[in-house]
Amino acid sequence: MDDNWEIVYNTSEQYLAEMAQQMLRDNGIEAVVMDKKDSAYPMIGHIEVMVEKENLSAAEKLIKKFQS
Repeated sequence: MDDNWEIVYNTSEQYLAEMAQQMLRDNGIEAVVMDKKDSAYPMIGHIEVMVEKENLSAAEKLIKKFQS
């Protein structure tokens, strides 16, 4: 992943990351899910949803609505 991407959402639950990613895509923002959990110990680590820097502000507003 290059430097043009920023983390917009962190979670420990895969389904929440995928829901956030889909909500962003539904609103025209490309998003990727990065699973940073340890493969041997899946309870350790987190999952990040990332967007391009140019979409960060709009994505943060949508994530706030998603979390409420």
